[in-house]
Amino acid sequence: MKKIGVIGGLSWVSTAEYYRRINEMVQERLGGVHSADLVMASVDRQDYVDAVIERRDEAAAGDVVLNAARSLEAAGVDFIVISCNDAHRFVPRMEGEVSIPFLHIADATAGAIRERGQKTVALIGVRKTMEGGFYADRLSAHGIATILPEEDEKAYLHASIFDELVKDVFLDTTRARYVDLVGSLHDRGAEGVVLGCTEIPLLIVETDTEVPLYATTEIHCRAAVDMALAETS
Repeated sequence: MKKIGVIGGLSWVSTAEYYRRINEMVQERLGGVHSADLVMASVDRQDYVDAVIERRDEAAAGDVVLNAARSLEAAGVDFIVISCNDAHRFVPRMEGEVSIPFLHIADATAGAIRERGQKTVALIGVRKTMEGGFYADRLSAHGIATILPEEDEKAYLHASIFDELVKDVFLDTTRARYVDLVGSLHDRGAEGVVLGCTEIPLLIVETDTEVPLYATTEIHCRAAVDMALAETS
């Protein structure tokens, strides 16, 4: 079994889900009481938010994630998983400074989209994910087109994630609004919707809507387990 390195803390809410699902999947695959060979570097989200929001210092925000990656490299992990969609915008920089490969969440998600034979999806998450281009460009490289929400929808999504979801607050009213938005994006041409924030799959699930959802946390965890067990399963 390969040693998985997880960068967590962005937020702790989704990080806990990563730890749970990776270990559940390993046990499902190997049986008995097996669990994952895993090392976690959990950062202080406040440091990250201060850099991104308060100081608008992308280099400093990247340093928070890079330092975590370096600690995982020193711990001898075989590959790195970042339990946050928007922090993947720093992967190109980190790949030049860390020798350990990254399992990119957008690549894993693209694989799930292609398995369903879809060509056009909507992407929802925080502003950096929706507007930064790094995610949609990665999907485009796999032949998948991306539809983005309207400005007022982006503002609502971003605020609800920062004010509620990362604080472990999941409201029925918020869930209903997300489900309505998913339906609206489907009406605008999205065959499915990428839940491009690792907290969103804790708010809405496949049974909440008839529109196909791509729960990036679940997809990423499964890809991590596949990679970790590639030589042992």
